[in-house]
Amino acid sequence: MTLQKNLGLVVDVETTGLSPKSDEIIELALKLFSYDAKSGEVLDIVEEASYLREPLSYSARQNYSSAYKIHGIPFETVEGKSFYDEEISGLFAKADTVFAHNASFDRSFLYHMYPEINELKWHCTMRGVPWKEYGFLNSKLLTLLQFHKIANHQTHRALDDITYLLELLKQQNPSGSPYLKEVLERGHMKKYKPASQKSTSSFPRKSGTRKTGDHFSF
Repeated sequence: MTLQKNLGLVVDVETTGLSPKSDEIIELALKLFSYDAKSGEVLDIVEEASYLREPLSYSARQNYSSAYKIHGIPFETVEGKSFYDEEISGLFAKADTVFAHNASFDRSFLYHMYPEINELKWHCTMRGVPWKEYGFLNSKLLTLLQFHKIANHQTHRALDDITYLLELLKQQNPSGSPYLKEVLERGHMKKYKPASQKSTSSFPRKSGTRKTGDHFSF
């Protein structure tokens, strides 16, 4: 059988809170992988990268201590750091599809820094599979990871989360198909429509040519 090889990008962000208007991304991880669009089989990991950035807005900095209780990233870890825009945009440009667990959240934040990502085909792995119909208590990532014996706890670090998520997508649903295939068959999300489009960016990037993340090619 001929492979229909595509490139997918799994992404996850850690933020200072829940609102893309008043909060900011402090950590971003991306994993580019190849897959067979017909069978939903994950083939190879192509590249992966993770980045940290210091939040700049007053509201995001004020919210940091509350968010720290969730992601556990000390402010000192992100202080003075910024994203490498060219590399991040390059990874998105290579992808045929983008995947995230609760993708509406990740995309809403990323849109304010990289509006071009709204043109990509986004798939939500939390809503793209009828997890409750399959007998799961909920669609939280940790619940699914524990059941499939992938991980017993969640670090809430972006690179860990996307690594676990990709392993989850390799697992099979009750019909014997990979969850990735089911997510693809569900179809991609509609384009993100921000509540207000008065400005193109809710916060400054403070990023550019200086690389502050970890990047790996396979």
